[in-house]
Amino acid sequence: MSNNSLVVINNEKVFEDNNEFYSRNYNFKILPEGLNNYHKVKYIVRKSTKKENHKLNLQDVKIASNIIQFIYFVISTFKNKNSKYFIITISPYTFISFLFLFLFRKKVFVYLISSGHEEWKFILGSWSVWIYHIMYSIVTSNSTVIVLHDRLCKKKNCHVITSSTLDEKWLKDYKGVRLDKIRFLYVARVNPEKGIYEFLEMFRKIKLDAEISIVGNIKNSKVLKKFKAAIGTNKNIKFLGYVSDRQSLIDAYDNHNILILPSFTEGQPYVVDESLARRRPVIIFEDIAHIIKERKGIFVSKRTVDSFCETTKHVMQNYNEIQKSIEKNKFPLEKDMFKQITNIISQ
Repeated sequence: MSNNSLVVINNEKVFEDNNEFYSRNYNFKILPEGLNNYHKVKYIVRKSTKKENHKLNLQDVKIASNIIQFIYFVISTFKNKNSKYFIITISPYTFISFLFLFLFRKKVFVYLISSGHEEWKFILGSWSVWIYHIMYSIVTSNSTVIVLHDRLCKKKNCHVITSSTLDEKWLKDYKGVRLDKIRFLYVARVNPEKGIYEFLEMFRKIKLDAEISIVGNIKNSKVLKKFKAAIGTNKNIKFLGYVSDRQSLIDAYDNHNILILPSFTEGQPYVVDESLARRRPVIIFEDIAHIIKERKGIFVSKRTVDSFCETTKHVMQNYNEIQKSIEKNKFPLEKDMFKQITNIISQ
């Protein structure tokens, strides 16, 4: 472990219970934990008022109730002159933190997972993109940028890494697949930019012997109400809730035969490699075709009923051959991702 401390600054919300910490997002659990194997991590996050799913195996976690306290936690780390700073995604909270870090000439790394330009446009509307772009331009021009895809940054100070949530367990004990009917699986947040509502509308129109299971977490009552309305009384749509245990998630992939990722915007989604690691093909739409890279087993559909049905039939009719091609993929492990990031930070 490095003698220098690494202050990880994230817009993520974390819940505290009896000095134990729980993260909302699994990816933002494993990332600071993995970096803590190489650095002494201090994790600065926002406060969640609801119990979250993923227990953080970190001791030094600072949870801010508001932006003033958030900035106070950041400034309080300045007493350690050897600290480096690792900002996860660009948001108003992390942007203001960056301004203080820049003012005090701190060494900053920014980690970009997906396109904030696309997400802000989809969630808030086109009018909001200029706000994000100003923050993006300032931060990326004055820090070392680490991205999961080269489309996220074109500047000379950018490093593209290979992301992963896989460990060796994902690549063992392969289970046979049932092909008697189409069993779609959706594993992601139930958010507008994920395209799940639009896909459920499409799913109700397809004339295929198919069912879909949805793995995701919904704590907002308004979102839950909207989601239940989208499901309706269709018995072929199953909501499994959130699956936090890694083996249970592996079992979920094994019990289905196609992963559907209907997102309108993505960086480098972990669920794709998770599905392919279990030798289950993936169907996406044209909006995110850039995520394919060299991987076998990912199929692109137009966002229409006819195109989607045609793509699905092709996958099911050629399933054994597709699985053989998936076996040729080389899957990075999460430990490799942590090493890549640490090598960049240590330069």
